[in-house]
Amino acid sequence: KLTDFCPLYQQPGSPAAVSQFDKDDVESIGLVKFDFLGLATLTILEMAKKFILERYPDRGGFAYEDIPLDDAPTYKLFADGRTEAVFQFESRGMQAMLRDAKPTRLEDLIVLNALFRPGPMSLIPSFVARKHGRETVEYPHPLAEPILAETYGIMVYQEQVMQTAQVLGGYSLGGADLLRRAMGKKKAEEMALHRSIFREGAAKNQIPTEQADAIFDLMEEFAGYGFNKSHAAAYSLLAYHTAWIKVHFTAEFFCANMTVEMDDTDKLKILFDDAKSMGIQFDRPDINSGVHAFIPVSENRIRYGLGAIKGTGQSAIEAICEARDQDGDFKSLYEFCARVDRSRINKRTVEALIKAGAFDGLWENRSELLASVGLAFEFAQSQTDHSNQVGLFDTGDTHGSSKNEPDLAASPPWGIREKLTHEKSALGFHLSGHLFEETQIEVRQFVKTKLSELSENKEPQWVAGIVRGERAINTAKGKLYIFVLDDMSSSVEVTADEAVFMRHKSHIKEDQMVVAMVKVQLDRRNSGLRLSLVQAIDLTQARCLFGKYLQLSVAHEVPDFGALVKLHPPKPESITSTDIEIGLGIRLQMHRPHSAVEIQLGAKAVFYPSDAALSMIASQAGVQFSRIVYD
Repeated sequence: KLTDFCPLYQQPGSPAAVSQFDKDDVESIGLVKFDFLGLATLTILEMAKKFILERYPDRGGFAYEDIPLDDAPTYKLFADGRTEAVFQFESRGMQAMLRDAKPTRLEDLIVLNALFRPGPMSLIPSFVARKHGRETVEYPHPLAEPILAETYGIMVYQEQVMQTAQVLGGYSLGGADLLRRAMGKKKAEEMALHRSIFREGAAKNQIPTEQADAIFDLMEEFAGYGFNKSHAAAYSLLAYHTAWIKVHFTAEFFCANMTVEMDDTDKLKILFDDAKSMGIQFDRPDINSGVHAFIPVSENRIRYGLGAIKGTGQSAIEAICEARDQDGDFKSLYEFCARVDRSRINKRTVEALIKAGAFDGLWENRSELLASVGLAFEFAQSQTDHSNQVGLFDTGDTHGSSKNEPDLAASPPWGIREKLTHEKSALGFHLSGHLFEETQIEVRQFVKTKLSELSENKEPQWVAGIVRGERAINTAKGKLYIFVLDDMSSSVEVTADEAVFMRHKSHIKEDQMVVAMVKVQLDRRNSGLRLSLVQAIDLTQARCLFGKYLQLSVAHEVPDFGALVKLHPPKPESITSTDIEIGLGIRLQMHRPHSAVEIQLGAKAVFYPSDAALSMIASQAGVQFSRIVYD
């Protein structure tokens, strides 16, 4: 009985017993301590397996234990560093290390897992160089070669320290474990005793005292941060399994990961981008086909999980699915609100579903749907109140029936930015489109090079895109600011030192379009490009810098340019090296029955071409079309 050895405590409301001794005392009195780790990865793997068996009934015998451990595509995923959401190998540092090391076998993954920690991390460059033949593999003694061959002569594991003590120093494995513990605790008296024992054992193998001491010192150094191989091996096997699923059942892999992470929108966005980069397409959330979880539809398509929409919750999604299963697909917003159990959904839930696009299959104008939520709940309540009553016009012709749905509230459709902003509020990111779409046609007239087409260049280059994920890190030289620039063709990181960033920070804001001058250099560590910020301007400033003039085609009436310039005068800006007033000139095209003329207006008509100014002039009477002409 445990109480014969140790006092116990029971947490109120819990059946579990807890020792009142700490972990060290528990071991001292003779009890055995086990550590049990709860890993989300195991849940993800089990969920992925469930998806696989549902989609591929012929794979009924599928088991992770049967996965071949020499799968070339899986090791290529590791070698390319595409290990987002792969257990133990998903950090930036790990990905950079993998691209450098290019593992080709499970043993390599085990070593890298063990080395990627403070202390032994300094050995990674030597391990990589030895693996790829750039550095000579050396062993402390020929007898140690069988022990250290798999790690190219580098002591990585605690087991290797113990085996070296056993083979070279004559220790038993039990004694070698005591030696390893002593080395880890660095107790001088114990170490002196063990050094003497090791010398004696080494002498029996004809190893001179001087060489024995050198080997002992080497063992002592490695024992300080040696990793337990069995632990690294178990974790690396799990990592291999997750990578194998990512390669061979990509949709199932991402469905499992995104379902587990659906409450973390930042993580969802990372997984979403990674899935897209691997060719996965996402069906928008849909009240007529979606369920709580992310579901694989085909090898490269995923149905978005309704549970990932903010403001829903599992109970609300289950209520929707129950109503759909009972009476078929929903036909309208009004019918949806009438059929679904309103004790489990509320207006906020329906609004979130609309913003996420889950009602797009019923009505495309999300603005009208959102404006009609209140009406829909009133209609649903009226249907409940009159469910046992007969309306005056309910018999025969249904025209004018009390069950007839009112029209949706009139509301103009959202533009791209407004639609995506609402979508982000519901999902945490933009699913159905990209903010760059709004300005892409115009921007490409003066920033020709897409981010995906960039190459190293000594001269600074102009790029453009939407800002995402701005953050700062501390370095020896001060703060370094990092943000992601995304133009739909690619997403790249841009760095800026503190002085440059502070000068341009008003333009570097989440979800804003920015035109930036950057230096493009090769990033050999990450096998890509490194962009450093030189200058940043917004779209209006870019119109002034790159635009030649605003071209207007007018009929008989000439717009009121005085009012335009009064409301939107040129602004003092330092786009170039000097502070000057910047703006855009106007050129008129006037057409008459038998003639046409183009007139360049003078300096008094120069204005600041903001979106509001362009909208103002385009809406004036007589303006047939307007556009900014670029070089």
